[in-house]
Amino acid sequence: MSTIKYRSRKNSILVITPTRIIVFSFIMLILIGTLLLSLPIATNNGIQVPLIDAFFTATSASCVTGLVVVDTQAQWSIFGQVVILFCIQVGGLGMVTLATFFSALLGKKMRIKGMLLAQESINYFSYEGIRRLVRKIVIVTFGIELIGTLILSLRLVPQFGPKGFYLAFFHSVSAFCNAGFDLFGSSLINYNQDPLFMITISILIIIGGLGFGVWKDLYEFPKKRNLLIHSKLVLIISFVLIVLGSILFFVFEKNNPGTMGQLSFSEKITASIFQSITCRTAGFNSIHIEGMTEISKAISILLMFIGGAPGSTAGGIKVTTLGVILMAIFSEMKGSGKTLLFGNRISAHIIFKSITIVGLSTCWVIFITFLLQFIEGSFQLLDVFFEVVSAFGTVGLSSLGTSHLSLDFSKLLLAFTMFLGRV
Repeated sequence: MSTIKYRSRKNSILVITPTRIIVFSFIMLILIGTLLLSLPIATNNGIQVPLIDAFFTATSASCVTGLVVVDTQAQWSIFGQVVILFCIQVGGLGMVTLATFFSALLGKKMRIKGMLLAQESINYFSYEGIRRLVRKIVIVTFGIELIGTLILSLRLVPQFGPKGFYLAFFHSVSAFCNAGFDLFGSSLINYNQDPLFMITISILIIIGGLGFGVWKDLYEFPKKRNLLIHSKLVLIISFVLIVLGSILFFVFEKNNPGTMGQLSFSEKITASIFQSITCRTAGFNSIHIEGMTEISKAISILLMFIGGAPGSTAGGIKVTTLGVILMAIFSEMKGSGKTLLFGNRISAHIIFKSITIVGLSTCWVIFITFLLQFIEGSFQLLDVFFEVVSAFGTVGLSSLGTSHLSLDFSKLLLAFTMFLGRV
């Protein structure tokens, strides 16, 4: 890990890693969001919300999760919704990434310290050319969100009038940043019959979850005619998870009256594919999560825990971590003395790091699940487990209803889990 060193007045060395600075930037964003959302102007009725609810919402938005303790449309005014949208956008890209972008716009020179921060912020392989890459990332992000807004407007403007542009923009940003916040009150359940709307949201989620490094690699593919190992792994595993998840959701939910039972065959296919995509990190839902079968909830938990790609707006342990562990297991089963991935040897350090990530993540999720179950006591264990994994994976899907949590301490536990899962 690269470090930045500052010498204090007492000549002691204060070591600050880029990771710590990024963590601090997320804390600052959450505190700013909490302060703004706690203002009376942020609510529709002009009454200040409890501080814990403002904090939870700001944390969920900044960590692009989507779990809510109050209905976003009913509770928050336009000002409050804009604050949430701001936290989603900044949290999705990262404050360091945006600061680097605006610094480049102003023509300021970038020192090694700044390049290391930007590299860590987008989880890229090198800090060389990082300034140019960050500029492209932000421009492409805004461009994709604008295209998404225009397409969604084709459906929302005829339905809501001029307000449809605002709704289209909000949901385009929320989808691309994999946040899952919605202003419909029922997420996307009423849009299963609209393929254009659902496909647009799905594509925005997928692009946001691939990661900035994969974008760059795909952009350069026509010239290089080759992809990095990282990009190959992300694309292959993402594709397999989407297809496999879609098939499983269709099989176990197609006749379930609580979810897809009343949908047409084509709508069931659309809902199955969307559920597989959104479970990985986004948090939108087109079916009633609480009505799913237990096996579908278990499948959802697994997908949420895996998440998306490193350096993306997605959470979870990441698809690359899963890929490394699977290849290590496969190599061990063959009795091979080395782990190969696309003909390249994976170092033991990377394998041990992947195992550590999965082990620590699993321990944290289990610990918080048992703790929440103990202090709440009124929920099914599987639903609590679902909620905790959703928070840790910064997904935002809810099977028990976060708003039904009876204790502020429970909300704090989930908020910290969202923060831990994001940073």
